[in-house]
Amino acid sequence: MTDILIRNAQVVVTMDATRREIAGGDVLIRGGVIAAVGQGLAQPEGAELVEAAGCVVTPGLVNTHHHLYQTLTRAVPGGQDALLFGWLKTLYPIWARFGPEEMRVSARIGLAELALSGCSLSSDHLYLFPNGARLEDTIQAAAEVGLRFHPTRGAMSIGESAGGLPPDALVEAEPAILDDMIRVVDAFHDPGEGAMVRVGLAPCSPFSVSRELMRDTALLARDKGVMLHTHLAENDEDIAYSLAKFGCRPGQYAEDLGWTGPDVWQAHCVKLDAGEIGLFARSGTGVAHCPCSNCRLGSGIAPVRAMRDAGVKVGLGVDGSASNDAGNLAAEMRMALLLQRVARGADAMAAREALEIATLGGAQVLGRGDCGSLAPGKRADLAIWDVSGIEAAGAWDPVAALVLCGPQKVRDLFVEGRAVVRAGQLTRLDLCRALDDQARLVRRLAG
Repeated sequence: MTDILIRNAQVVVTMDATRREIAGGDVLIRGGVIAAVGQGLAQPEGAELVEAAGCVVTPGLVNTHHHLYQTLTRAVPGGQDALLFGWLKTLYPIWARFGPEEMRVSARIGLAELALSGCSLSSDHLYLFPNGARLEDTIQAAAEVGLRFHPTRGAMSIGESAGGLPPDALVEAEPAILDDMIRVVDAFHDPGEGAMVRVGLAPCSPFSVSRELMRDTALLARDKGVMLHTHLAENDEDIAYSLAKFGCRPGQYAEDLGWTGPDVWQAHCVKLDAGEIGLFARSGTGVAHCPCSNCRLGSGIAPVRAMRDAGVKVGLGVDGSASNDAGNLAAEMRMALLLQRVARGADAMAAREALEIATLGGAQVLGRGDCGSLAPGKRADLAIWDVSGIEAAGAWDPVAALVLCGPQKVRDLFVEGRAVVRAGQLTRLDLCRALDDQARLVRRLAG
């Protein structure tokens, strides 16, 4: 692999231990790893030179919650103005018609969209497997786009006939779920430094699987050394369900079943109370904050300021493209900042804190100590943002400009030292062909 010298950036935002920012900075990449960060770095013989004048260089953004299969079902009539449970009931029958091709094509487009917004590492929560679809359909898509990937093998086991939300056709028998969890971890999980694929286990939510499956999944994950993920405390309906069915709040339910700890991250957490925030802080449990989706579904404003102040690990997530309806992680940074200011005042969150949550924060949530910052020895996942265009025109502070005004599309993106985006274009994927495939499938589903 050829060395790469990124030279003369307007600012390099390292997100290292001191949060150093380097004006006129350089980054040297060697063998997929950051070799040096500083000013005036010498260009090694044979190294590729990437000029970054007029640009801000940051760690690649990290997406901690997504449902990539939903990229085929944006702006679906009947679900556009519904709350969470009604929205799900509208879309479940459509998703029941998916198969391997739908999963793969939808994931390909969703990951491409993320890459163009500066995302180098994405998780995914796939919890339904109709018509022969499998987790590897999404893993293949991530390899095609070139992103680092943390898919999770989700599940639903309580259908409508048993009092659950999903149609019976979309649920699985719990022994089969556990068997397939073992299969995908054994086949695809890489625990090593610089892993391109790590697998997590992720029953969809406390209202779509049994207490026994939640507990058994936690035991299995710890036996296999993989992370746990689910939805928790997303909206008022979620809290009411937990109180009615389990006699406790979602945080207590999670703790009782082994679903807290540094190997767990929960999605949304809009309605966590002070006790639950304290529990997450003490246990090291992470949170995937999905601001745009929470707005779209009217779920509320997550208490991110209180979480951060208590020491809870927080990362950003775009959530599914059917509940967002976008997959732009740069846009999530701005929305995260704005929502905290709406809830707590204009000084509730600074632009640099939002950027930290989107990079280092997400890496910490996903247990990736090798990612999320630009420092020697870290993986070479970085984004180059051109701030010389109209989006940031007139900006006095180019780092804050990334959050407050843009751009929201990356110029260049490197993952493991390999170019995934160059000059705003994907390097590994034929996007026009991928979009044609997407349109064909949408026509078939809508017809």
